[in-house]
Amino acid sequence: MAEHRLMQQQQSKTGLAIVGHEVTGQESLFSEGAVSLLEALCREFAAEVPVLLGDRKQRQARIDSGALPDFLPHTQAIRDGDWQIRGIPADLLDRRVEITGPVERKMVINALNAKVKVFMADFEDSLAPSWQKVVEGQINLRDAVRGDIEYTAPQSGKHYKLDPDPAVLVCRVRGLHLQEKHVEFNGLAIPGALFDFALYFYHNYRQLLAKGSGPYFYLPKLESHLEARWWAKVFAFVEDRFCLQSGAIKCTCLIETLPAVFEMDEILYELRSNIVALNCGRWDYIFSYIKTLKQHPDRVLPDRQAVTMDTPFLSAYSRLLIKTCHKRGALAMGGMAAFIPAKDAGQNQAVLERVRKDKELEARNGHDGTWVAHPGLADTAMAIFNRYIGDEHCNQLHITRDVDAPILASELLRPCEGERTETGMRLNIRIALQYIEAWIQGNGCVPIYGLMEDAATAEISRASIWQWIQHGKSLSNGKLVTKALFKDMLVEELAKVKEEVGGDRFTHGKFTQAAVLLEQITVSDELVDFLTLPGYEILTAKQ
Repeated sequence: MAEHRLMQQQQSKTGLAIVGHEVTGQESLFSEGAVSLLEALCREFAAEVPVLLGDRKQRQARIDSGALPDFLPHTQAIRDGDWQIRGIPADLLDRRVEITGPVERKMVINALNAKVKVFMADFEDSLAPSWQKVVEGQINLRDAVRGDIEYTAPQSGKHYKLDPDPAVLVCRVRGLHLQEKHVEFNGLAIPGALFDFALYFYHNYRQLLAKGSGPYFYLPKLESHLEARWWAKVFAFVEDRFCLQSGAIKCTCLIETLPAVFEMDEILYELRSNIVALNCGRWDYIFSYIKTLKQHPDRVLPDRQAVTMDTPFLSAYSRLLIKTCHKRGALAMGGMAAFIPAKDAGQNQAVLERVRKDKELEARNGHDGTWVAHPGLADTAMAIFNRYIGDEHCNQLHITRDVDAPILASELLRPCEGERTETGMRLNIRIALQYIEAWIQGNGCVPIYGLMEDAATAEISRASIWQWIQHGKSLSNGKLVTKALFKDMLVEELAKVKEEVGGDRFTHGKFTQAAVLLEQITVSDELVDFLTLPGYEILTAKQ
């Protein structure tokens, strides 16, 4: 029945059409009910997404012309008002350590079994969204919610299955800027966010609610409260369609763009029936600082390694997020520890010490929890948050930061001091090269030089160099950063990467294609919004 209906739609180019190749198991995923929900969401909400993206461009044009981001004067009453979010479900009150990762089957099992409170299953920055991976990812999460997910490694034969008490599952959908080209509505590619949301919700809400949890989501890359309002309408529509109590769907919003930090109260207000937390998406936030202020020569950042959370503009961001969230009864989640445990005992001790220092700062500021990228860091992060939160509380909502002086726009925009080094520039090139190569091969979560990198860190790496070129900055050794210098370094660092990975891996990989893409987006006169946009074209061209 459902297959016949889809074939009719594909022929007519009206309604919903699945145009991707067939993936094993998709017939159970694209049931009549799931397809009907996705079609309804596209009919009601898809057309508004280009409008919201157009608003982003208009705001950016004003900033490019000399304006600076600021708190909105016409929403002052919301910031001054005495209101709170609706409430937090019991299984989301304690989120002191969360692990993140893509929706691959073994990863899902290992993450849910990790010694953490929450697993954020990611369809966004740590997943290269090939059609196969997004379909299999939905199947994997459905099986995880049912409790019957298993996996046997083909080479070792090692078997993986869920432990009796897995972490709470939260699904991160794609950002509004990303399309799903393998599903069309009235002949146009649909928003990836609606695809991810609709399928996860439809296949899992009953089981989740029945066991005392719920359909929980992470929303990435928001830039304004109007985008939050769009999501609130989507949630309300689905809750009404399935006769659920208002607020049954819960979400956490990542504050990972510079414009959004000035609208945190408004984002919480628009989503007040559904939202439970905001999160400091620090790496994307640094990228957004570069991207938003790209035409302001006095806001050029130094080496990525110098931009740490105790940098004034990032410290202000963290403290304002905590103060805003706790005033409204929402949790304030900290950022990512991207380190990977090292095999060498001495190196591993240094890794753990850096993680401890980072998490100590977050916990002391008043964050209610934090992120790790590897299960081996969970105990270290948990020990720190246990010490600050203790046994009597589930979180730090009682820390209001009311004694803090008001955080001004100037603090959130404060320029960052530090060197621009040749070593840092070359490292940026190698990181971006290796990440882009992995991404266009279909892998969005990549261990590089002891860090688990996702799209955000590659974005910082290439955007920093773009910014240095555009504003004629010099490195600490006096070299002027030009397009020609970058191209020369790119050739040299590509050779170094070949040496590091080995000739066979290099030959069978896509490093040359990655270098071409990296050069295009770095020497472009206009900063490309997201490297995943041209990357998606490459990723899907071979499907």
